Amino acid sequence: MLTLALEINLVLMKPRMPLLVFTDLDGTLLSHQDYSWDAARPALERLAGIGAGVVLASSKTGAEIGILRVSMGLQQWPAIVENGAGLLEPDATAALEASTYAQLRANLMKISANLRDCFRGFGDMDLSEICKRTGLPQADAQRAQQRAFSEPGVWLGTTEQKANFLKQLAKFGIAAREGGRFLTLSFGQTKADQMALITSRFAPRHTIALGDAPNDVEMLEATDVGVIIANPHKSPLPSLEGEAAGRITRTTYEGPKGWNEAMLAHLERLEL
Repeated sequence: MLTLALEINLVLMKPRMPLLVFTDLDGTLLSHQDYSWDAARPALERLAGIGAGVVLASSKTGAEIGILRVSMGLQQWPAIVENGAGLLEPDATAALEASTYAQLRANLMKISANLRDCFRGFGDMDLSEICKRTGLPQADAQRAQQRAFSEPGVWLGTTEQKANFLKQLAKFGIAAREGGRFLTLSFGQTKADQMALITSRFAPRHTIALGDAPNDVEMLEATDVGVIIANPHKSPLPSLEGEAAGRITRTTYEGPKGWNEAMLAHLERLEL
């Protein structure tokens, strides 16, 4: 048996993780047009070489992220799924239990019909419509249907109707987050909430977050360094706290090309 003192010394001698990266997917690490991440390979390989962790943080489901994480060689790290509503632990690939999603859909059906009809969620769409709206092939779209915690969808009404819709949802404890493509409903947990838990688990020397949409703002503001990835397909994010001091920066290039450029630059700055 190891003595307590020896155990403490071994912990103190263990090299501390140099960097933990939290990254959005669509429009950030993945191309908005074709979901490719090839342009980010150089930075991902550099991160792997220094022992940095890369946590995918997306509105995608556990079924989607599980496969994508393996293809990127990131299966040893946890992932934040469904916009922060849940976690996918390392090496897990199975879809998650869906009772929370069933409750969310049940409450959604209690909303006034004139407002409910303005929101078209994944649960209202057939597979062909999800393919069309996401640009995903059928197999990937099927995985996107395997919701466990949240409901993404498109808003078809006015801004005033949307405000009333969100007000009614709040009575059920449901919040909405605006992403790169969809308005996503959940019971309130965010990417930043899950990020805090993961950061506490790994205790890295530095943290970096990258994202392109309003649902990434809290995550960008909660890390040591935040990077706003350019997205010409959406209105740019407003100026964030931390930009004036240089803690949060913006890329010129969009998607994985911007991700790669920013990550390599920050690795040089941090001397990693």
